Amino acid sequence: MGRDKIKEDEDRYLIERKGNFHYKRRVPLKIAHLDKRSPHVRVSLKTSDRKLARRKRDLLEEADDTLWASLAAAGASDDAARRRFEAAVRRVEAMGYSFRPSSDFEGTDVFNSLVERLRVAIDQDKPDDVAKQLLGMVDAPKTRVNEAFDLYCNEIVADELIGKSQAQRDQWKKVKRRAVNNFILLNGDLPMDEIALDHAKKVYRYWLGRIAPKEGKATASFSSGNRDLGNMRVLYDAYFRHMGDAKRENPFAGLGFSTKRKKKRPPFPTDWITGTLLKVGSMATLNEEARRILLIIIETGARPSEICNLDAKTIMLADPVPHLVIEPREDPDDPREIKTESSRRKVPLVGVALEAAKKQPAGFPQYRNKENNLSAALNAYFKENDLFPTPAHKIYSLRHSFEDRMKVGGIDAELRKIIMGHSIDRPDYGVGGTLEWRQENLMRIALPFDPAIV
Repeated sequence: MGRDKIKEDEDRYLIERKGNFHYKRRVPLKIAHLDKRSPHVRVSLKTSDRKLARRKRDLLEEADDTLWASLAAAGASDDAARRRFEAAVRRVEAMGYSFRPSSDFEGTDVFNSLVERLRVAIDQDKPDDVAKQLLGMVDAPKTRVNEAFDLYCNEIVADELIGKSQAQRDQWKKVKRRAVNNFILLNGDLPMDEIALDHAKKVYRYWLGRIAPKEGKATASFSSGNRDLGNMRVLYDAYFRHMGDAKRENPFAGLGFSTKRKKKRPPFPTDWITGTLLKVGSMATLNEEARRILLIIIETGARPSEICNLDAKTIMLADPVPHLVIEPREDPDDPREIKTESSRRKVPLVGVALEAAKKQPAGFPQYRNKENNLSAALNAYFKENDLFPTPAHKIYSLRHSFEDRMKVGGIDAELRKIIMGHSIDRPDYGVGGTLEWRQENLMRIALPFDPAIV
């Protein structure tokens, strides 16, 4: 019978004896001399429930397929060792146990578990290989840093990526991948269980040399070094917790740099905005979508990434109070998250922001999910055309300018936080005032402009 035909049989390898199901399968002839269970594998499934027996059969079937493939492979490569270990785990699970390394049986508190496993191995007349599996005597494969990082991204914290756009996923992974790459550059792609304090200190000293060099200027910030060390610390903890070793001492623990007070980006002076940025012709050669996004930022204080991902459903021009709805995009085919839950908000459109939004009622397709492209285009254009007041200014500085203008305009502190998407340090009551009230407040600080600039 062909392999596909066998797979179609729901009760393949199942036999029933005295009301209980057993797994019985012939060992392939080409590796029969390598498998001590030959000519047949026989395992009691300890259940009279056919559905449960099928599930246990599936685990044993997969385990045997993997075991036989590794026996057929020449040598004892890492891949073969990994397959043997995974096969052992599945076989033990099918017998109703959890796989535990042999070192776990050293304490007296697990003596009963050890006795039970020995009884099963003896009573069921299991061959040596299966007894070793039950007693955790199959060596776990060496997982190197690169492999651990892939496991971290694809399994351990895969839920953190739900709701992110592809661009957000790439950025999330890029920052963490840098830490892994730097570690490997300094220490090699070590097995995770061989990483020691000396290896972690190499990473620390690498960043120390960049942050506080003995000669010359610093080439990196405190935050960059802390981010790398922190990401390796998290990876190490998460990996060993996932592997059932949550109490393992972390070599990256306690390594970091004390941060000085973070410099705040300087805001654009209001007269610079009105006299330079809103001057007719100052941004005439900037592409329309980028220019209009910038104009909306000036009068909403929204993050550039929030504006470039708006669409017809979130630009509410037909509403009695025209406004933007800033919220996560929950389309399963095109998701996108926002920075924090407090970032979810409605911002009235006034002044030049309203006119710019009217020109882009369906959003900004050129920059949808491409916030990095927008940032690069705006920063390059501003530098080339001397639109920054000083080298310390960035596009994001417009957000700080808007917040300062609200303060000077006497706008309520809580409303300022709502408009900016900042958290409010009190229980959340009500909805933060009507849109009409928000609109009235923002209209008080709206800047004069010539419609020709839009």
